Amino acid sequence: MTASAIPPPPSGPASPPGSPEPARPARTRTVFSVQRWWSIVLKEFLQLRRDRVTFGMIVGLPIMQLLLFGFAINSDPRHMPTAVIVAEHSDFSRTFITALENTTYFKVVRTMPDEATGRDALMRGDVQFVVSIPTDFSRRLLRGERPSILVEADATDPSATGPAIAALTQLPASVARIDLKGALAPLAGGKSAFDVNVQHLYNPEGITQYNIVPGLMGVILTMTMVMMTGLAMTRERERGTMENLLATPVQPVEVISGKIVPYIFIGLIQSTIILLASRYVFAVPFLGSVVAVYLAALLFIAANLTVGITLSSLAKNQLQAVQLTFFYFLPNILLSGFMFPFAGMPTWAQWIGNVLPMTYFNRMIRSILLKGSGWTELWPNVWPVALFTAIVMTIAVRFYKRTLD
Repeated sequence: MTASAIPPPPSGPASPPGSPEPARPARTRTVFSVQRWWSIVLKEFLQLRRDRVTFGMIVGLPIMQLLLFGFAINSDPRHMPTAVIVAEHSDFSRTFITALENTTYFKVVRTMPDEATGRDALMRGDVQFVVSIPTDFSRRLLRGERPSILVEADATDPSATGPAIAALTQLPASVARIDLKGALAPLAGGKSAFDVNVQHLYNPEGITQYNIVPGLMGVILTMTMVMMTGLAMTRERERGTMENLLATPVQPVEVISGKIVPYIFIGLIQSTIILLASRYVFAVPFLGSVVAVYLAALLFIAANLTVGITLSSLAKNQLQAVQLTFFYFLPNILLSGFMFPFAGMPTWAQWIGNVLPMTYFNRMIRSILLKGSGWTELWPNVWPVALFTAIVMTIAVRFYKRTLD
């Protein structure tokens, strides 16, 4: 028998069957080590430094909030676009228009030929106010008949028009101090020489829910659609199924569009829930077409889904996808006119807001529900969203091609 065939000797006496196992020695407890603790701290700092998205949130998020809340947000909008219909050119009408602009709430941008044209401009959202001075304004004023000047306001957003309408009450006295002097001074005494008749269109009661609830559709769709698709690609990577997907003979546009389609139906279901709640819970008027609402929602959903797919291509994991989604969501909710009047923002903030699809969707959904607008009035807000979707979709496809290498 060789030495290799000799079995090793037993290490100790064998325990009889059924006997309890010998107790294991207890693990010795070590005292707290500052050196080991500091090593863990350094490791976490190294991971944060390598995670550029998290580091960007640490620095970029406070800066973004300071800039937006400190400079872009303004609950007292000024210089709102105003159209005038001057049927009588006189010293009184010119003084009134000058006093109107001196309040800094109104900015005369257009002169309309008649009231129908002015009403169309309000319907499209081109102007916020339309001021109409009648033909016999001066004659009736000099006779002491207290004529009226009509001011039509787009009151879909009560917070935007409220301060401006309050400033209108001071204009008759301002005009009287300037033009009613000398022999005309008695006309300025007592009651105001003329009245300013304000008509609140599309939301005459000034109910805030009529403005907020339709805008919530854009907020909810933006958050859910971008986040869901933002996690789609990163989930594939983390689960290890991305390699199988890349090995299949499919084109990038097929993969991206295929991942988008199921979420479109989710977005339409969410839109239906919000519309039903708007109508039967909050009693929001529904003056427009149901087809127009769903087509606008479908276009907006597609825009958000392409953003989510693009962000998921940039993110390495699901946490980064959520962080990038928040970076995109914050400007949308603050600069789209949902929470704060769009007209009250500075020019640079309006430029940023005009790039975001939620800005145009808020205008479309409020215009359809409260104004009953059709596609003719909606088109100025439709084509920017369609262009945004096409550009972002192209970026997503090209970036996906680069990740195949």
